[in-house]
Amino acid sequence: MGLLLHCGGEETSLYDLRSIPLPKETDTYKPVSHYDLAVNLGEVATGMLPEYQLHQSQFGLARDGNQMFGVHTFRNGSTDMGLCIGFRNSYDKSMSVGIAIGASVFVCDNLALTGDITVMRKHTGNVLQDLEEMTITTIYRSKSNFHRIEQDAQMMGQQILNDDSAYRLLGFLFGRGVLTPRQLPVVKREWLSPVFDDFKPRNLWSFYNACTEALKMAPPAKIMEKHIQLHDLLAKAVNRSFPPRPVEIQPL
Repeated sequence: MGLLLHCGGEETSLYDLRSIPLPKETDTYKPVSHYDLAVNLGEVATGMLPEYQLHQSQFGLARDGNQMFGVHTFRNGSTDMGLCIGFRNSYDKSMSVGIAIGASVFVCDNLALTGDITVMRKHTGNVLQDLEEMTITTIYRSKSNFHRIEQDAQMMGQQILNDDSAYRLLGFLFGRGVLTPRQLPVVKREWLSPVFDDFKPRNLWSFYNACTEALKMAPPAKIMEKHIQLHDLLAKAVNRSFPPRPVEIQPL
């Protein structure tokens, strides 16, 4: 599952989302249904992205159903990546409603997210109206964000990376708080012995996907932010000179 969930969560179905009891509404708290969020987001995205087709929807739960995470992935003929919309919600006030735009790498089901997470910070009385506006605004930006990720992926694939440069980047990402000590061996393993043939070329795109594989171990409430931070740091750190040549990646 692209966004979910090796650490503290489990995969579930849309039908199961509907069966989780909604918390009681109060004067200061208006819960957003996991099921309604997933369905409405998928319907709005389908209507606003006529040149794309919904490829798959994936959902996960954590904390006994109090946290929900999901991804809708759309295709438009690309064989490598699909436009994806990641989203999250909680019933225990542990995190806000959030939506993020990105791409799903079909070969490994990894995610590449960029931009800001559009967030509804409080489940207050006007949350449903604000959520609808937030959804439309976020999806409106989706195609431009997706094309940016496609361009970044292409440039990363053209940047040759040797082992020493990969290890320096690994330390850089650890220092910036993107990766934890437990995730470092996963990146190293995926870099040295990639499970997927697509990532055997020694380039920055293969390293990127080694990192996204490790991020599946991230705490569910932080996983979208970690993906976005990873993408932004690597996209900024890469030497974008052409023609492609072996480079020493210089941290920011």
